Amino acid sequence: MADQLSFFDNGQSLVFPQNLLEYYPDFLDANESAQLLDRFIRTVPWMQPMIKMYGKKLLTPRLTAWFGDPKSHYSYSGSRFDPMPWTEELASLRTRIQHHTGLSFNSVLLNYYRDGNDSVAWHADNEKELGPKPDIASLSLGQPRSFDFRNKANHQLKYELTLQSGSLLIMRGDLQNYWEHRIPKSNKPMRPRINLTFRTIRAYLS
Repeated sequence: MADQLSFFDNGQSLVFPQNLLEYYPDFLDANESAQLLDRFIRTVPWMQPMIKMYGKKLLTPRLTAWFGDPKSHYSYSGSRFDPMPWTEELASLRTRIQHHTGLSFNSVLLNYYRDGNDSVAWHADNEKELGPKPDIASLSLGQPRSFDFRNKANHQLKYELTLQSGSLLIMRGDLQNYWEHRIPKSNKPMRPRINLTFRTIRAYLS
């Protein structure tokens, strides 16, 4: 089993609420991560939807794809995502992550960051379909990228984590209610990165 990285290491004191995050930097080994990255880049039917931001419609600054159980529809920034059926690779990853975390997921959003120009702005995954305290498992493949957090009530409270290839980040409970996160753009040369966020759409589970 992959080891968890503590958010209280390196002499830091209470840099982030420990019960809201779990980070496993070596959930997948380098060889498997590279193989999955290459396969997903080549085979996933990527889309670049329009989103509403600052009162304007803009192209998403990354490519996306949504997979899941039937009826696990998801809405984000004015766009609705209808799930494609699970592939063999995605279903296998879901099973492994569920076994590792003890959580259950019925869908996954894939984000493809082609280079340093691709990003995701400050946001919280607090859509109504996810319920009031969603647990989200985030698997990273490819180029390590900075993952920033800031407190909604006090933007001076910030934390940065570099997500390594093959790493698994679990965001739990109240995190989406009190914190925002982003993947910023980078001026440095960046290789491709794919992020998979496994979620539970609760709108149709009643």
